[in-house]
Amino acid sequence: MTDHDKDRLLTALGFAMKAGKIVSGELAAEKALRSGRAKLAAVDAGASENTKKHWSDITGSAGVPIVFADGVGKAIGKSARMVACITDSGFAEMALKCRIQNEE
Repeated sequence: MTDHDKDRLLTALGFAMKAGKIVSGELAAEKALRSGRAKLAAVDAGASENTKKHWSDITGSAGVPIVFADGVGKAIGKSARMVACITDSGFAEMALKCRIQNEE
C-alpha cells in the first residue's frame, strides 16, 4: 500500500466522520456491528494483536468487511480511537475501493 493509497483510505474515513456516518470506540463500534448498522470496520494497524483478532472474528461472523490502516483515530479526529465503523454503505464502498486498489 503506497502512502497515497493510505491517504485516500484515511480521507474516506474523515469524510464519513464529517457526515456523521462513523461510530468510533470499541463499545460503540461493536454495538453498531451487532445491531447490523455497521457497513465497514476500520481498525488501526497499531492496535494490539488481540484487538485485531477480536475484530477480525466478529466482522467475519457478521459478514462485514474490515480494513487495517495506520492513523484511523487521527483520520476521524479522535486520535486515541483504534476502532471505527462506517454506518453508510456509500462511504463504506468508497473506503473498500481504496483497499481493493491497494491489493491489485
